[in-house]
Amino acid sequence: MDKILILDFGSQVTQLIGRRLREANVFCEIYPYNKIPALDASVKGVILSGSPCSVRDANAPKADLSAIRGRFPLLGICYGAQYLAHTGGGKVEAADTREYGRAILSVVAPSPLFEGVPQESQVWMSHGDSISALPDGAKVIASTADVTNAAFEFTNEPTYAVQFHPEVFHTSEGARMLENFAIRICGCKGDWTPDSFIETTVEALRRQIGDEKVILGLSGGVDSTVTGVLLHRAIGNRLTCIFVNNGLLRKNEFENVLASYKDMGLNVIGADASAAFLEALRGVTEPEAKRKIIGRKFVETFDSYAKTIENARWLAQGTIYPDVIESAGIPGIASKIKSHHNVGGLPEEMNLKIVEPLRMLFKDEVRRVGRALGIKEELVNRHPFPGPSLAIRLLGEVTEEKLAVLREADDIFIRGLREYDCTGMGFHSASDPRLMASNLYDAIWQAGVILLPVKSVGVMGDERTYENPVALRAVISTDAMTADWFPLPYDFLRDISNQIIRKVRGVNRVVYDISSKPPATIEWE
Repeated sequence: MDKILILDFGSQVTQLIGRRLREANVFCEIYPYNKIPALDASVKGVILSGSPCSVRDANAPKADLSAIRGRFPLLGICYGAQYLAHTGGGKVEAADTREYGRAILSVVAPSPLFEGVPQESQVWMSHGDSISALPDGAKVIASTADVTNAAFEFTNEPTYAVQFHPEVFHTSEGARMLENFAIRICGCKGDWTPDSFIETTVEALRRQIGDEKVILGLSGGVDSTVTGVLLHRAIGNRLTCIFVNNGLLRKNEFENVLASYKDMGLNVIGADASAAFLEALRGVTEPEAKRKIIGRKFVETFDSYAKTIENARWLAQGTIYPDVIESAGIPGIASKIKSHHNVGGLPEEMNLKIVEPLRMLFKDEVRRVGRALGIKEELVNRHPFPGPSLAIRLLGEVTEEKLAVLREADDIFIRGLREYDCTGMGFHSASDPRLMASNLYDAIWQAGVILLPVKSVGVMGDERTYENPVALRAVISTDAMTADWFPLPYDFLRDISNQIIRKVRGVNRVVYDISSKPPATIEWE
């Protein structure tokens, strides 16, 4: 299969480059800048990502491009562009004004990179350095008002560079530019689809797992569901799915999830480990500590089940790329935002090998694969729900009493979203933006209630109350890398606030979180 290699210099949005390529049905693989794989005949081109580093730093990341330059089409993005200029004899200097945010790009010379791109379009800048002089053999192909060398190409080799980020949403023609590079310049066929992903992944799983058995942590979400169906196609009944009740689930979720899988042919076991999880969390308030405890107890639970299943050697997880990019990145370069339940805090003594077939996909891509697998829409459209569950929506120490309050408030909110008819209001489906949503739940990417660890004074029945506020959170996104708050209708907010305060003992105030990601995250912990 034709593919593009992406060399990651530590940018938080490197995977967005891959996502844009896959939207053009172009397969790609991402590797650290210092671990370039063998360049076989399937490789059609290479992209250099951005980075939080400066090429002028003594310890700046450096890649050996000797086997790439001139042999494969090459595209440098932001740091990648500056690296090409710096190592080629050009000049990179600290910009007088750091260049962040929107800018208007003007194409100043014809280039296959900009085929079909308007002469002027919006781009997104994010760098503190700027290329003040190009290397010999390079020419400017696009500029902005503040950046003369915003894009350039080499006249004697198929090497291109842009100082903006074509992969982000705010670069209006970025997807077209990346498609031009992959298909027109590199010659990729553009034949990578959900169906082809399923075919190649099932074959890869069979090779990876062999005749051994797999245990999967099933959660009811689209990630673990798609993981389960892919594995079932690959290895059949050698897959055992375990849905763990960690004591932190939503109201009636344990029973509802088990019921939703009855007609899917999966071997599913319900495991109630709630007492062990809650005991391990007793007295713990720090968010990272809670995540790691839950991750450790999760694996310990699976390890105990693995010992009862003969020849079980693998633990399958529905890890997707936003889980990974917020947890790791390039060591020493990319910032770790938070540990993820699938990838952080796992004990060294774990006796199972990890298999993660969705690790390189975004949520919307997982949903498209789910539909191609024939998974029912109620599971494909289910909102993301964090692995640490309500523990990171209950700020501070986790107790059964606080969980009971949060479950009731959350149940009112989620049921209200499902029941509110928004037909004709212009809201698109979060799982497929090409379609209009008929209810608020389908229009929203992710929603939930957060119980705050403070109290406020209220009045009920002419009596003073001193109880907790809760925050409602509802966001719209396409990949969880960025998100914006959703404009819930005022009448809905009024009704849900009244219902929660009237029906949930312990809550006397409701607020709505209108922060975006960044600077906030979707979850509060």
